Amino acid sequence: MELNLEATVREGKGRKGDLTKLRVDRMIPGVVYGGKKDPVKVVVNEKELMKLTKTGGANAIIHLKTGKGDDTVILKELQRHVVTNQPIHADFQRISMTTKIEVKVPLHVVGEAPGVKTGGGILEHVLREFKIKALPAKIPQKIDIDVSNLQLNMSIHVKDVVIPEGVEVLDAADHIVVNVVQPTVEEVVAPAPGTEGAAPGTEPEVIAKGKKDEEGAPAAEKGKEGAKPAAGAKGDEKKAEAKKT
Repeated sequence: MELNLEATVREGKGRKGDLTKLRVDRMIPGVVYGGKKDPVKVVVNEKELMKLTKTGGANAIIHLKTGKGDDTVILKELQRHVVTNQPIHADFQRISMTTKIEVKVPLHVVGEAPGVKTGGGILEHVLREFKIKALPAKIPQKIDIDVSNLQLNMSIHVKDVVIPEGVEVLDAADHIVVNVVQPTVEEVVAPAPGTEGAAPGTEPEVIAKGKKDEEGAPAAEKGKEGAKPAAGAKGDEKKAEAKKT
């Protein structure tokens, strides 16, 4: 689709304050580049540009009219504010109607997959656009993906999609576009016997009986090596020495 858009050439370096004022007035600063001409800074009306992209799609052919001549372009990139989503800058690429160009075309799913409707599966979108190469007049606004025969655990690959005549898809032929997968079921692990009321991540505490020394070992264990004899044992040793004498 070919559409017309009025633009005004911007002069100067484009100071931040000037650009902010343009955006407040709902005017979008931009640049026109490519071909055998020098880049040109322009300003376009936000409302008109948004209306144009809605009518002609992302790859609409635009006849950009300025006071210094006309250019045949496509909207290569539209930058938006990260918070307000308001368009803040437009890049227009000059094109030739007789030369193929590379662009991205959105994919549009049509039909209802039986694997979802009756099989309880989930339709998974792996690719949402194709990178294609074509003459500007042959670029489609979108490419349809028919899922009406897609059963559970089945896939549609790039090579399976019906492509309009004159369009070359640059994505790998075996790349999955959409598939129907089984829903993921989260496995619940039953608690061990006797720990049903325990807080998650806690384990039973083992308590050692007996008094502990400074290193933490029970005193009963330390008595095995180097323990001092009891008071009664000392008296028995003295009686034995007296008999010898």
